[in-house]
Amino acid sequence: MIKKVLIANRGEIALRIIRACKELGIKTVAVYSEADKASLHVRFADEAVCIGPAPGKLSYLYIPSIISAADVTNVDAIHPGYGFLAENDKFAQICADHQITFIGPSPDAIRRMGNKAAAKKSMREAGVPTIPGSIGVLKSKEEAMDLAEEIGYPVLLKAVAGGGGKGMRVVNVRSELERAYIMARNEADSSFNNPDLYLEKLISHARHIEIQIIGDQYKNIVHLNERECSIQRRHQKLIEESPSPIISPRMRSAMGDASVKGAAAVNYVGPGTIEYIVDENMDFYFMEMNTRIQVEHSVTEESLDIDLVKEQILVAAGETLSLKSRSPKKHAIECRINAEDPENNFRPTPGKIESLHLPGGHGVRVDSHIYQGYTVPPHYDSLLAKLITSAPTRNEAVAKMKVALDEFIIEGVKTTIPFHVKMMNNPDFLQGSFDTSFLERYDWKDL
Repeated sequence: MIKKVLIANRGEIALRIIRACKELGIKTVAVYSEADKASLHVRFADEAVCIGPAPGKLSYLYIPSIISAADVTNVDAIHPGYGFLAENDKFAQICADHQITFIGPSPDAIRRMGNKAAAKKSMREAGVPTIPGSIGVLKSKEEAMDLAEEIGYPVLLKAVAGGGGKGMRVVNVRSELERAYIMARNEADSSFNNPDLYLEKLISHARHIEIQIIGDQYKNIVHLNERECSIQRRHQKLIEESPSPIISPRMRSAMGDASVKGAAAVNYVGPGTIEYIVDENMDFYFMEMNTRIQVEHSVTEESLDIDLVKEQILVAAGETLSLKSRSPKKHAIECRINAEDPENNFRPTPGKIESLHLPGGHGVRVDSHIYQGYTVPPHYDSLLAKLITSAPTRNEAVAKMKVALDEFIIEGVKTTIPFHVKMMNNPDFLQGSFDTSFLERYDWKDL
């Protein structure tokens, strides 16, 4: 059994992992940057080690400092959380080279799924439906033009190492393609140090549906239903829910079975998410796989009454998977509360939290690392809290969310709470009638 875990992350996910470790009787080590000295994960871990200055590349992304902290504190495992080094195959390999258990999939699985073109090829070979487009990396803009003519416009150029919408361009007509190709390559190169692109047919009015899977070291893999993630802004998720209001039990089973096949094709261990585009005909297509615990894992936990993080640690320690595929028990909705100002194009708003009141009650969960007097640093992701409500039906979960948002008070920094209040009262959202372009059609004040 794992005895001591170093958490190579910060914020709410670091606290989430600490809680899971404590329940399992595992000691924890927090690492922190100079900007996070007063963070709660530093306080609640058994030990804490400063790993560098505020910028992520000098601390949470700086592998030598993290491995040194692991050696000094004599840990036998590292949990990467999400973001930072969570999907870095080189980091996973370095952990293995130091006889440290990486609480996540193998370096090979991370590498194969991290390259979007290679991932698509692997999924296609496993029998998972994929979006029409290039088989691998585009060799030239001329190849992109020929392929776009073949499958028809509009098309989407995407970075093979991409994420968060970087290195992505929509091309509606041939005359736009050359410029979009150059811009996407430049952005991909600057963001990921990899300019390679692939091309896909753009599916309009699409839903973004993802399937949670988890596997163990003995080739047992199960799916844990879907999450609806279509409410996005600039390809960043803002609201997630499970189950999706549009997915039938039959489609859930089909998507789940396809996801298990895809995960098995890369000998996947631990929790992972296979993301799909669902078109207007309810056909689904593989988009990408995230080889880590997701921000929105809490939605699945509340819908099924399970603990994904504890299970992740246990399978990494060599335990047999205990979770089974099952129908949703409850409907769960998550609102991401970010330090952003909706009034000013969702501009980040770092600063000191002067006053704080967290909502509560039956069916209300808040995953957060903030406290009154906490200073939100400008160096990292703007997520302050995940507010999750759960109830027997979607309407009841929405009703709980309305009350919880009304109770959630954060003063000192602007947040996305006003945006979420509007969303929970939007007629289209309430009817489940939306897609990934929903927020592009509205000024948030008009929701």
